[in-house]
Amino acid sequence: SFRDIANHIEIPGRQDPKANVFRLIHDWLRDGKNGRWLLILDNVDNPDLLSKAGDAGQRGQGAGVDSERRQPISAYLPQSQNGSILVTSRSKDVALKLVEEKDIVAVQPMAAAHALSLFERKLGPLDQGDDTAELAAALEFMPLAIVQAAAYISQRSPRCSVQRYLEDYRKSDRKKTSLLNYEGGQLRRDWEARNSIIITWQISFEHIRRKRPSASDLLSLMSFFDRQGIPEVLVRNRAEIGNGYRSQEDRDEHGGREEEEDNEDSISEDSEDDGFEDDVQTLRDYLFLSVGTDGTFEMHALVQLATRKWLESNGKLEQWKQQYIKNLSIEFPTGEYKNWTYCYALFPHAKSAATQRPKAEGSLREWASLLYRAAWYAWMKGSINESVDLSFTAMKVRKNILGQEHEETLSSMGMVGLAYSLGGRWKEAEELEVQVMEIKKRVLGKEHPDTLTSIANLASIYMNQGRWKEAEELKVQVMETTKRVLGKEHPDTLSSISNLASTYINQGRWKEAEELEVQVIETTKTVLGEEHPYTLTSIANLASTYMNQGRWKEAEELKVQVMETTKRVLGEEHPHTLTSIGNLASIYMNQKRWKEAEELQVQVMETRKTVLGEEHPDTLTSIGNLASTYWNQGRWKEAEELQVQEMETSKRVLGEEHPNTLTSIGNLAFTLKSQIRYEEAISLMEYCFELQKRILGTDHPDTESSLQALYEWKSGADEHEHSN
Repeated sequence: SFRDIANHIEIPGRQDPKANVFRLIHDWLRDGKNGRWLLILDNVDNPDLLSKAGDAGQRGQGAGVDSERRQPISAYLPQSQNGSILVTSRSKDVALKLVEEKDIVAVQPMAAAHALSLFERKLGPLDQGDDTAELAAALEFMPLAIVQAAAYISQRSPRCSVQRYLEDYRKSDRKKTSLLNYEGGQLRRDWEARNSIIITWQISFEHIRRKRPSASDLLSLMSFFDRQGIPEVLVRNRAEIGNGYRSQEDRDEHGGREEEEDNEDSISEDSEDDGFEDDVQTLRDYLFLSVGTDGTFEMHALVQLATRKWLESNGKLEQWKQQYIKNLSIEFPTGEYKNWTYCYALFPHAKSAATQRPKAEGSLREWASLLYRAAWYAWMKGSINESVDLSFTAMKVRKNILGQEHEETLSSMGMVGLAYSLGGRWKEAEELEVQVMEIKKRVLGKEHPDTLTSIANLASIYMNQGRWKEAEELKVQVMETTKRVLGKEHPDTLSSISNLASTYINQGRWKEAEELEVQVIETTKTVLGEEHPYTLTSIANLASTYMNQGRWKEAEELKVQVMETTKRVLGEEHPHTLTSIGNLASIYMNQKRWKEAEELQVQVMETRKTVLGEEHPDTLTSIGNLASTYWNQGRWKEAEELQVQEMETSKRVLGEEHPNTLTSIGNLAFTLKSQIRYEEAISLMEYCFELQKRILGTDHPDTESSLQALYEWKSGADEHEHSN
């Protein structure tokens, strides 16, 4: 304190009860005879300390106090060539009251090497290097948090180590908060300063709440989002939007915000804009918020945690959690391809929301709707685990709130089924789809379009299991019913005809498939137009039928037509366009036009890596297709490298029992056999066959194919051994 300084340098007159200690120190510092000096004012975060007057003398003095003693502290900071004043503050607003912008020195985040060095100074030589580096990163390289953690570890050693602290820290937000609230004393730290980083920040939160409540509200809302890439649109609205709930079906293509009515009061709008910008600037001044190069907001995860703890202690955590879910639910669109860019930006925030279940029923319903649409996007992007987790949580909530027969619950059940199918979990998908189908039959009726969709979905599951007869029966049923109920030209009817044709293709019934596909193409051209995506899909299906019959010329003409049209209509990177390019490559492969096939397959693979991601099932299929082209040219080494990559990634991403993984294992076995590596090939194929028997069944075509290959290879291996 100033009185301690006066005593230490023994300023004359300091013991006079009427003395103004601040003025005495001010005058002493200005006196050049006293030599060089440095005055440090640490943690000056409250601007009132600098700008407002206060009692400069001892407590309990009477009313006859010299007016000088009621001046703000800034009036007692001398300008002198003899010394310097260093002021530390978390508030830029405070700094600007003392110096110009150019004279402010921003303290940058601590570097990783410096953080490790600080740990070593506090704990001694470290033999847990990796754990210490991870802990420093988890604490976001914040010095006070590092010192606090080191004190905790040191005082509990040897029962507590860096590794143990890190494990506890990662357990939950509650445990994390408990550790960060630790108030272990620190040598050479001001006795009045708080050692807990949580409490230190919360003092600043309280100050912001008193001085600018709207900025405090913004901080409260932002504390729930993922720490990076927070779009302005999600945090501008901090007022209650209303209690009206809208399901995902009620939202528009870009997330469901209705067009706002024109507001004639432009002055009011400008005022709101200015107010928001002032709130942002307040939080930036305290370094609680930063703005990324793309204009989105970023926060330290620890600041978010401290804010939520502060809200909890003030009974406002649930209020702001619900506002966060409401804002995000309004913005998050459906998972269709046209919305992928926006979904990509919001998906980290949806994943954050998945861990923050609200209590109120209305907010729970919004939460479930948000998770449903996030699961939709994850499913479209091929993210199996995320699509399963998000859709399953949404389903459970909707079952509990709305009941099992509500349309939103059934939608969620269907999404879980799709996620299971994506992961090759056919049995679970089948059980769920049968359940949905039976409920829809009972509630909506056997001929309702939604019921027919469920029957068609169940047929697709049967088809993926190689249960052609059961799949065909259901698809015929759907086709006949849609014809009668919806009409022969209804899109759902055309889809059911096309689905039946695909079942015929899988059974090698080319003629029947071709007749249905020609029928669908002619009708879709008339009803939907020649360039409609569904028409193009129908043409591509007919081309595949031609290809399976060896009618290469006709197939190629149709595939080229589809590819060129999808490029023009949907864009060169649309998943349908990439599929059409891949289909054309397969025709070139069948005609042994390896160079042309390879060029297209490389193009598809690289684009899918960029658009869908390197681990998306479609990307892995592209890798496998390119490997097949290498294999057919006898380029065994290149084929093997790609197949190993595909297999290992499939095992990790899709799981060892996924049908795509089994296919990749079988393909690699064929490549090994082609290199006369019989022992490795047979061992791998036996492994594949055992998995197929258990997962797909002994009657599945893939299982039968593997068994036949094993029989032939073992015979070939015996002959090869005898010949040597």
